[in-house]
Amino acid sequence: MTTRTPRTTRTAQRAQPDLLYSEEEEALRAAVRDLLTDHCDAPGVIARMESDRPHDPDLWKALGEGMGLAGLLVPESLGGQGATHREVAVVLEELGRAVAPAPYLTSAVVATEALLACPAEEAAGLLSALASGRTLGALAVALSVGPGAPFRSVRIEDGVLHGELSGIADAATADVLLVPAQDGGLYAVERGAGGVTVTPQVPLDLTRPVATVTFDAAAARRLTPDAEAAVRRALRAGAGLLASEQLGLAEWSLTETVRYLKERKQFNRPVGGFQALKHRLAHLWLETVSTRAAARNAADALATGSADADVAVAVAQSYAAPVAVHVAEEALQLHAGIGMTWEHPVHLYLKRAKADSIAYGTAGSHREALATLVDLQAP
Repeated sequence: MTTRTPRTTRTAQRAQPDLLYSEEEEALRAAVRDLLTDHCDAPGVIARMESDRPHDPDLWKALGEGMGLAGLLVPESLGGQGATHREVAVVLEELGRAVAPAPYLTSAVVATEALLACPAEEAAGLLSALASGRTLGALAVALSVGPGAPFRSVRIEDGVLHGELSGIADAATADVLLVPAQDGGLYAVERGAGGVTVTPQVPLDLTRPVATVTFDAAAARRLTPDAEAAVRRALRAGAGLLASEQLGLAEWSLTETVRYLKERKQFNRPVGGFQALKHRLAHLWLETVSTRAAARNAADALATGSADADVAVAVAQSYAAPVAVHVAEEALQLHAGIGMTWEHPVHLYLKRAKADSIAYGTAGSHREALATLVDLQAP
């Protein structure tokens, strides 16, 4: 049964952002966490990393089709839920906590946002398909590209595409690729069509694979003549909501570390009782709750169409990316020898945090963007 998420009514003119979770958002969190508890346990994720199919199709079916989460950002008139970025942020927090091997960010957020920037008559069919969860989309822009950064495009001649794009996240599992071309347009290409070759690359984070996509006279359908606007909108949403995933990573890493240090004993007393470790944990807690504020602010700004959305996204990524890495690094170290083993899931969180730190722009690039946005140029 599809879980219908009610539309959140807010105005873009509100002076203060709302960083608190609503009752509906907490209910959504509980439902997603329960589903992930049943379908996404750590041993299962680790086992999948050893296979040639990193994504879990059953998990995606439960998320996308069963709960209707694939269409949160899609209008109800097109078969979606008509929700906002705030609800999507809650889902991504939980997916981050589970290091879920699912293409939610790339399909339900980035590809969907790109399509929402296209004329309705061209994108409606694809939006409905993505909202159903039975079709996956991927924006053919390198995962490392942030909002405002230049991106590569391919050549188009006689209506077919030629060229190569690398670092495309979840390209191997996408059904439809959204490809920017040198004529300025954004085109839809079926991954299984003739002239399209997807070659997997070796990623740092095995739960979010990347690939090189080669187009050799691949048939394409133009969605919009303005790929620039569509790509910018998609990357901004991807960067802003990635902070919520990074928050989930940090929260799990901190919670599990605290639990472990309470159980592990040395000199017949819990290791977590040592003052030096208490100080380290307190510092991690402060960083994590601050990350929550930044991530929630970005999600709220995107949801309300705030004029400060670009600033909120830049602040969120500037702060969340290094925090997620730091907390995951500390988790691995404080788990001592067991944290270094393949069987313990902490390595999944560190790899995802490291990979996320260069996804949709590095923290440094977002700080540079922030300086420009607030007119604070370096000397």
